[in-house]
Amino acid sequence: MHPSVVVPVPGGVVGDAIAPEVATAETSEAAVRRRRVRAHRVLLNAVGLVVIGMAAFPVYWMINTSFRTNLDIRSDPEFLPVRGTLANYRTVFERDFFWTAFRNSIMVTLLTVALALFMAFLAALAISRFRFRGRVAFLVLILIVQMVPAEALMISLVKVLDGWHLRNSIIGLTIAYLAFVLPFTVWTLRGFVAGVPKELEEAAMVDGASRLRAFFTVTFPLVAPGLVATGIFAFIQAWNEFTYALVIMDRPSKQTLPVWIQFFNEGERGTNWGGVMAASTLITIPVIVFFLMVQRRVVAGMTAGAVKG
Repeated sequence: MHPSVVVPVPGGVVGDAIAPEVATAETSEAAVRRRRVRAHRVLLNAVGLVVIGMAAFPVYWMINTSFRTNLDIRSDPEFLPVRGTLANYRTVFERDFFWTAFRNSIMVTLLTVALALFMAFLAALAISRFRFRGRVAFLVLILIVQMVPAEALMISLVKVLDGWHLRNSIIGLTIAYLAFVLPFTVWTLRGFVAGVPKELEEAAMVDGASRLRAFFTVTFPLVAPGLVATGIFAFIQAWNEFTYALVIMDRPSKQTLPVWIQFFNEGERGTNWGGVMAASTLITIPVIVFFLMVQRRVVAGMTAGAVKG
C-alpha cells in the first residue's frame, strides 16, 4: 500500500488532508445531477400534460356543446355549460331510426371483431410457426393492402356485393369491414404469437395433444392479452367507420350510427349542432365502456407485443 499523503501545514503535519474536499466535491456533483434529473422529469411531465390536454380538449368541447342550445352554440363560446339542457339528448332518442342504427352498428362491429380475430389468429399462427414458400411475400402483401385507401376499393367492392345481393345487409357490410380490418389484425397478432415459444406447443404434442389442440390450449391463453388489445383497435375501426357504411347501406333503416348522424343536417335550416354533439357523445360511450372493461388486458397485451415481434 502507498503511504498516506502528508501535507505540511503551519503548526504541524496533516495526513490525507485532501480527502474531505474531494468528498464534498463529489457530493455537490451528485446533487447537481439529481437536480438536473428532477428538472428534466418535471419538463417531461409538463409536456405530457400539454399533449394530454390538447388531445382531451376536443372531447371536452363535444360534451360541453351537447348540453347547450343551438342559439347558445352560435353565440360566444362558454367553457362551462351554465345553462345546460338535456334537450339535445331527447332529440337524439326521439329521432327516427336511432335505435335501429344503434343495433346495426353493434351487430356489424361485433361480427367484424369476432371474425377478424379468429381469422387473424389462424393466419398469425401459420406465419409464425411454419416456413412456407411465399411467406415473406404474404407479409409484404398485407402491408400493401393496409396502405391502399378505402376509396380505391369502393367501386369494385360495391359491384361485388351487388352481384352477391348483399347490399344493405349486415353480412355485406361485415365483409367490407373485414377487408380493411383483417390486415391490421393479422400483422399485430403475428407479433404476439411470435412471442410465445414454440417449445411449449412441442411439449404439449409430446404429451399426446394434436397440433391444433396444442395451438388452442397452450398458445391461445398466452396470446389472449394480445387478442384483447387487437380487438380494441378493431372495434374502434369498425365502430367509427363511415365511408363503406355510407355507400353500402343506403337505406335509412340499414344505416349505422356514424352515417345516421347526417339526419341532423336539416338542409335550409342548417345543421343541428347540439344534436350532432349529443349523438357523437352517445356514440363514444360503448367504446369507452368496452375499453374500461378490458383495460388491464390491453396494457398486458401491448407490453407483451413490445417484448418480441
